[in-house]
Amino acid sequence: MSVAIALAGSRDDEGIRRLVESQAMPGRVRISFCREPRFSLGCDVTGDDPRVLVARTEPEDVVVGVACRSVRHVFLNGRPQRIGYLGQLRVHERWRGRWLVARGFAALKELHRADPLPAYLVSIVDGNHEAAGVLVHRRRRAFPVFREAARYVTYAVPSGRPAAWNARDLEIVPGSGDRLDEIASFLMTEGRRRQISSVWTAGALRALDLYGLSLRDILVARRHGRIVGTIALWDQSAYKQSIIRGYTGWLRPASAFLPRPGTKLRSAYAALIAIAGDDVVVFDALLRAARNLASLRRFEYLLLGLDPRDPLTSVIRTCRRRVEYPSTLYLASWTEGEADHEQLDARPVYVDIATL
Repeated sequence: MSVAIALAGSRDDEGIRRLVESQAMPGRVRISFCREPRFSLGCDVTGDDPRVLVARTEPEDVVVGVACRSVRHVFLNGRPQRIGYLGQLRVHERWRGRWLVARGFAALKELHRADPLPAYLVSIVDGNHEAAGVLVHRRRRAFPVFREAARYVTYAVPSGRPAAWNARDLEIVPGSGDRLDEIASFLMTEGRRRQISSVWTAGALRALDLYGLSLRDILVARRHGRIVGTIALWDQSAYKQSIIRGYTGWLRPASAFLPRPGTKLRSAYAALIAIAGDDVVVFDALLRAARNLASLRRFEYLLLGLDPRDPLTSVIRTCRRRVEYPSTLYLASWTEGEADHEQLDARPVYVDIATL
């Protein structure tokens, strides 16, 4: 049986969705990430010019592998840079450990040669020892070199009951079109203080309405009329779904009290997190406001990602019943020689997990 690797077409979409749905991410809570009704919609939020590679068996024409490459504009050491993102890396279990992964990366390298980028962001969740071993520790010649950028934690925070915040000098208001330039300017200023943080423009923010994030869902904290923080409630359920597949470790005995396997989680992302001066009071107020909004919209959880070194994690640690999914972020490169991504300074990383 042979396998052909090529850019995906519309005829591949159903096969890709079945492959992605069949694979659960490791961890105490095993979750599969579905992409209904169209896989490519989820790729559109990962960056510009998303390219999907698919591996199909011949002559059976069964999808056994997929990968997505897109282009991001981010801050590295405080400077805007154009880098890539490699995500949705999936291989059917019957084809793991063979030459398929090497051939897939050879095809990705050809896309890189047509549009060279200094580095590619890659995320590997803890417990995915096979991916870490194949890609990082036992890499082959066609693979890029993987350099660890940061540890990263995805938090699932219960929306809970609506709660007030104590910072009386803060005003929290929804975003609006007439203030979009001001919001974008604030995100640019604060984004420079984080590594790999997205470079947001007013146009890019406005375009997110096509993917479930309206301007009114961007919550803006003001103090004495000046923006001091932002957070957004991003509902991607129209094209991305999370389904519980099971529990491991100490959660298994408690599974009778948890959502049953097969349950679709009602969750939204807390995105566009930017806090002037890392003020935990401001972040606490915005997170409470976002949880309130999530509760009103009947979401069970808010999902957000933070670097463990980030001062804002102290607020997350006060959230009861939170679930943590640790991972490692890498910057992978086919480019020889030193570059910014090889010498990142001590700024914490911030990547919107809604864009992964």
